[in-house]
Amino acid sequence: MTAPLSEEIALLDARDPLAPLRDRFILPEGEVYLDGNSLGVASRDALAALDIAARAEWSRDLIRSWNTAGWFDLPVELGDRIGALIGAAAGQVVVADTTSINIYKALHAAVGLRPGRKVILAEEGSFPTDLYMAEGVVSTLPGMSLRLEGRDGARLEDMLDDDVAVLLVNHVNYKTGALRDMAALTRAAHAAGALVVWDLCHSAGALPVELDAAKADFAVGCSYKYLNGGPGAPAFIYVAQRHLGHVAQPLSGWWGHARPFAFEPGYEGDAGIRRFQCGTQPILSLRALKGALAIWDDVDMQALRRKSQSLTDLFIRLVETQCAGLGLTLDSPREAEARGSQVSFLHENAYAVMQALIARGVIGDFRAPSTLRFGFTPLYISHADVAHAVAVLKDVLAGETWREARFSTRAAVT
Repeated sequence: MTAPLSEEIALLDARDPLAPLRDRFILPEGEVYLDGNSLGVASRDALAALDIAARAEWSRDLIRSWNTAGWFDLPVELGDRIGALIGAAAGQVVVADTTSINIYKALHAAVGLRPGRKVILAEEGSFPTDLYMAEGVVSTLPGMSLRLEGRDGARLEDMLDDDVAVLLVNHVNYKTGALRDMAALTRAAHAAGALVVWDLCHSAGALPVELDAAKADFAVGCSYKYLNGGPGAPAFIYVAQRHLGHVAQPLSGWWGHARPFAFEPGYEGDAGIRRFQCGTQPILSLRALKGALAIWDDVDMQALRRKSQSLTDLFIRLVETQCAGLGLTLDSPREAEARGSQVSFLHENAYAVMQALIARGVIGDFRAPSTLRFGFTPLYISHADVAHAVAVLKDVLAGETWREARFSTRAAVT
């Protein structure tokens, strides 16, 4: 780096109000982890909570911990904690199941609130599981169809009509990082008489979200990305208060029952958000998530967003100046306000390039067919990390080390 650039980066990190939080995470020495938009790193708080849950609550207190350690209420307790990060008042979020399962619940529930309407509207460029689950919902409802932006029309806003029951949309696109205007799109859907299910997988914990203020209907999201809950950590579902009490979801498991331990033969859903649970929840994962969420007591979401934009702006600027002519094309919005906390570049040999980067300790990920995806978690990534990552990327591309045969062998998970 030139001296002025080095000084700029040092100053940015020196002024970073979130910098002290980095020490609360366990970061492998010598690596720059830019894949927090796929799996967040472990925090010391999460591991401590998991240790207590395993060694004391499970090993010592056994089944008593459902009551004495508060296991039974964890899904709602953690739901309210996540709700505070996504602009949802208490009682509207529950942590349960997976994102895919929660999409299925939310779509069925929304369609049930709009009888007579026969279209689910979604994005062709959505994360695939969203579309798979939408296809599953359509298959169970005679006459229902799936309409896609990018296949059946150019813009979601122009595809809303009297046939649309629900719009399923990603707040941040998983591949490009493009950010949707939640308030504006929700207004447009409501004006057409439709409801909206927001997928927050790439925005919860990455930027401020205001579900209540936007008058959102439903939202789903995962807790293992920017919330750092651990691999396979439970997902969450939001249902606006105005819909609770008269909305139905299709997976009528016993944890969603109004009185699960009455062991009644017929199903009666809970009147509140608990209705959107299904079966027994994974307590060890929930306890790890509870530990992971402790750090958010010390996070200013506006400061988080400012740092995210600073990191991603710097990354784009350095890549385009230092890696010019090396086959990269920006595939994310250039304007910071229009993207989440990730940046994607296209390269015709993206998989091999990413494997070469990982071998050098810069960890991002690949999305088919040609996307290099880099996630910037402001809680533990510094501007110096960004500069180092770009220097390694330049070296990999200029030296063509990605051409080594070992980097072209596809693994099961990319």
